[in-house]
Amino acid sequence: MSLFKTVHTNIVQSIRAFRVPELVDEAVRLGHHFLYANCAASQTKAEVLESISTSFLFPKQFGKNYDWLYDCLTDTMHKSEAQPGFVIALEGLPETQKFDKEARETLLDVFQEAAEFLGGTES
Repeated sequence: MSLFKTVHTNIVQSIRAFRVPELVDEAVRLGHHFLYANCAASQTKAEVLESISTSFLFPKQFGKNYDWLYDCLTDTMHKSEAQPGFVIALEGLPETQKFDKEARETLLDVFQEAAEFLGGTES
């Protein structure tokens, strides 16, 4: 039985019910590419984006804005070898004055837009 049986494809959602090792195991089992970033040490948007950039091995010229994140996500995944899917886990996103609810929602919107682009779906 798939760990993702109740999870829709091309979706960004909080999945606190799963632990990272379980996500890795299921991604491997399904042949999906797994990307992980721990942002617990981050306090600002720039630090969150730096954590993601470093963890995902984005090019050094990666900018610290959401447009660059979207471009790197879509270019990197689109150019990767053929795979049935991707599983991305962001752990420890901060809840600070410099990375508030709006910044968090915008970040997740970028991931949702990338998922829709890569999945060929429209919102």
